[in-house]
Amino acid sequence: MNKIVVRYADGGIQKGFTSDFSPNRAMFHLTHKSDQKTEVVYVNRLKAVFIVKEFDGNPNYREASDFDDSQQVYGAKLRVHFSDGEKMVGVGMGYNPNKIGFFMTPCDPDSNTIRAFVVHEFIDHIEKL
Repeated sequence: MNKIVVRYADGGIQKGFTSDFSPNRAMFHLTHKSDQKTEVVYVNRLKAVFIVKEFDGNPNYREASDFDDSQQVYGAKLRVHFSDGEKMVGVGMGYNPNKIGFFMTPCDPDSNTIRAFVVHEFIDHIEKL
């Protein structure tokens, strides 16, 4: 089971677990962390799905916004600008503009996010670094 935080395009957030998320499917199941109820989540309504270490993380931690020169990365270094103004810097994997989204691994190895599935519809633009 993956521990996830789901961010909706309308600003809503849900936290829970999933075992059936796939980048090739239009929906998956989310079991809520609070009450263990399961619901169907439709990917086209999302900004991103964050696979996380902890649900709340450290609110005082400021994530690095650039790569360390000593980091070896395999994939495209990207800065994603979401349509709500948020930015994410990391390595993109499986980018294809004809698909619903793609995975990113944050540039900060100490980030609470292990990786994220970013939904194309909610992206304003992408910079290659």
